Amino acid sequence: MTSFVVGNKNISVFPGTLPDMPVIYLNTFANEGERVAQALQDMGCPDFTLVAISNLNWDHDMAPWDIPPISKDDTPCTGGADDYLLFLTREIMPEAEKEIKGCPLWRGLAGYSLAGLFAVYSLYQTDVFSRFASMSGSLWFPGIREYIFSHDMKRKPDHMYFSLGDKECKTRNPYLKEVQENTKEIKTFYSRQGIDTIFHLNPGNHYKNTVERTAAGIAWILSR
Repeated sequence: MTSFVVGNKNISVFPGTLPDMPVIYLNTFANEGERVAQALQDMGCPDFTLVAISNLNWDHDMAPWDIPPISKDDTPCTGGADDYLLFLTREIMPEAEKEIKGCPLWRGLAGYSLAGLFAVYSLYQTDVFSRFASMSGSLWFPGIREYIFSHDMKRKPDHMYFSLGDKECKTRNPYLKEVQENTKEIKTFYSRQGIDTIFHLNPGNHYKNTVERTAAGIAWILSR
């Protein structure tokens, strides 16, 4: 593993052993990149490089646009996803890929919660990534379903993975209760376009087995 800082973001690169292997970028909430990398190694995944980014301004960097707090104790999201995506592709990515052998066979983008939302939103802003994994993605986010259905992707991805916990929609919150229906509709939307897409329902709420769920999504896009 190699770690360094770009801007104010912490970057950890877990390089593959062979040249010209896939590279997957993982935006993390709590610097869980090393645990995800270990879980993937324990699963015997094909050779690849994992680039984990932490120290994110979570409710800004991962949010496509501004929304007010969705509950009494919540904070607002301030839409900084466009700016962060430019920083990721123009600043972080070139530095991270200095640490790998050869050139990426393909690039993937993965994330949990708001980072899963960010991964899907990125489809409409850049053609850099060809595989996506959105684990417990915040697809309850107001306006995201309508945005997806009405905008063109920059590049049709090869493979897309979606997952949720089966208790995530069991809430009185009017936003969060929509997450399962939205995710299933978005998955169906992509499937109908001929994209290899899967939706997996896990036992538990949003916070259960986050590392294992993240690893499972990355493993799936690596296996295709």
